[in-house]
Amino acid sequence: MKNIILIGFMGSGKTSVGIKLSYRLRHTLTDTDKKIERLYRMSISEIFERFGEEEFRNMETQCLEKLLGEPEGQIISVGGGLPMRSCNREFLKRLGTVVYLRVKACTVCTRLAADTSRPLLQGEDREEKVQRLLEKRAPVYESVAEIIVDVDEKTLDEIADEILGKAGIFFDGKGWVSG
Repeated sequence: MKNIILIGFMGSGKTSVGIKLSYRLRHTLTDTDKKIERLYRMSISEIFERFGEEEFRNMETQCLEKLLGEPEGQIISVGGGLPMRSCNREFLKRLGTVVYLRVKACTVCTRLAADTSRPLLQGEDREEKVQRLLEKRAPVYESVAEIIVDVDEKTLDEIADEILGKAGIFFDGKGWVSG
């Protein structure tokens, strides 16, 4: 089975949906942000503060390059800004089936209301920042995705079911197969 790569804006549910798919399919979940945090032994916020956004984006690209050498069959969740680099979009396509979890700005703001760990949302006018970033990123997400799933007002099970259905992955009574 090919990798399933989850992309989308922060707060779209990439990690939560990734966990759900990982349990359901019994496949390894790889979260690129978590992988980078483990490798550099600091949080994404600390990396942004210490090295800047550009260096963090380089780390993301290096992470994707390493994933290309790993066995297939993973669920891979990537940071919201990762697809913005054209080379990363090419890596994502080579890695497997890219799924865009599309979310509305109002949902993001509700989900992240108490979250102070997002470097790009620090400061005033969070809603305006979310809307502006989402408008910039959405066309890029759509251009790289093979599958688009609207996640607003859906449960994790509903989202996972839709992804598996659109990817042609089903349970045949013995195990999960793609067909």
